[in-house]
Amino acid sequence: MKSSILFKAGIAGLVTSVLCCFTPILVILLGMIGLTAWVAYLDYLLMPALLFFLALTAFALTRKTND
Repeated sequence: MKSSILFKAGIAGLVTSVLCCFTPILVILLGMIGLTAWVAYLDYLLMPALLFFLALTAFALTRKTND
């Protein structure tokens, strides 16, 4: 897989995770559709996703510099 594709996927996922973690986007959206009970479990999903996409971005950057 090309490192540029990995980098773009990492950045897109990282931005999405950061927006959902640090802004109330998901809280508002889940409240609008009646799933506010899921808000308590967002940290269990979003923090590992944030760490995964951060690691993916770092991996793509190191792979890009080695190519």
